[in-house]
Amino acid sequence: MNRSMPPGIVIPELPYADVRKAVEWLCRSFGFAERLRIGNHRAQLTYGAGSIIVTQAKGSPASFSIMLQVTDIDQHYERAKQSGAEILNPPMDYPYGERQYSAEDIGGHRWVFSQSIEDVDPSLWGGTLFE
Repeated sequence: MNRSMPPGIVIPELPYADVRKAVEWLCRSFGFAERLRIGNHRAQLTYGAGSIIVTQAKGSPASFSIMLQVTDIDQHYERAKQSGAEILNPPMDYPYGERQYSAEDIGGHRWVFSQSIEDVDPSLWGGTLFE
């Protein structure tokens, strides 16, 4: 174990123009907690057992999204909405057993928040499970 590294196997690094502003916003709006601050150019945030790293942007953000599993999607949605997150899609139930919404943060990154609402056999909605 290395106390300088955040927990997790896969740790996304997200670039922002203003790291401190992004950290404050992500914690307030999406419920992250700041784990480690490295000057004003880098920070580690956690959400449950997951982690992300906020870095100083060196250009525009790449086109991708991050999915985060939450325990109460509607409460999370309200928090994000009240904090000024740009809501791309409001909460909706999907046939694969998830309730999800998507939002864009202040750095232009797309986030998908998901709550499991039912255990659904993937073959019932067109998926193929290889476990």
